[in-house]
Amino acid sequence: MIERVGILAIQGDVEAHRHMLEGLGAEVCDVLSERDLNSVDALVIPGGESTTIAKGIARLGLQEALQKRIAEGMPVLGTCAGAILLAREVENHPVPVLGAMDVTAVRNAYGTQVDSFAAAVDDDAAPGLEDLRCVFIRAPRLTKPGSGVEVLARVDGLPVLMRERNVMAATFHPELTSDSRVHALFLDLA
Repeated sequence: MIERVGILAIQGDVEAHRHMLEGLGAEVCDVLSERDLNSVDALVIPGGESTTIAKGIARLGLQEALQKRIAEGMPVLGTCAGAILLAREVENHPVPVLGAMDVTAVRNAYGTQVDSFAAAVDDDAAPGLEDLRCVFIRAPRLTKPGSGVEVLARVDGLPVLMRERNVMAATFHPELTSDSRVHALFLDLA
């Protein structure tokens, strides 16, 4: 059971994720050290700029600790840039990744900041995610999913929410809406 959720607080909308998770009854704390990481049952890696977050992970010496905890089964949710960092590889200006999900991330696949948009998921979304509205800001695409990767939602036929074992990745920003279903699904991973 998830009792305490950490948010990797290097960059991104940490407070919006905190608000969403606390609204679902989770105890939430910032993660900026290995000690912080070892005190949580699950982790959110928020959006932001994947290069900046990757450099922050390296600066804080968290790369190996993150990989170890995720490999041991700690639930993790990556949104936008966080999804990029969870991938096995990255196209379009690669960054160091955690390799936790068997997908390839394509950075800025939908365009620049001015190309940001919101859209509802396709009709074939997983039960409970019907009509989910997704906010895309310089969003990545997740491609070449391995056989263990489950697509939970698509927009215009393209995967936008995926799960593999204890790892969830959203190419959008679920924290920027009032809909808590993605965060609730993440909490259910445990």
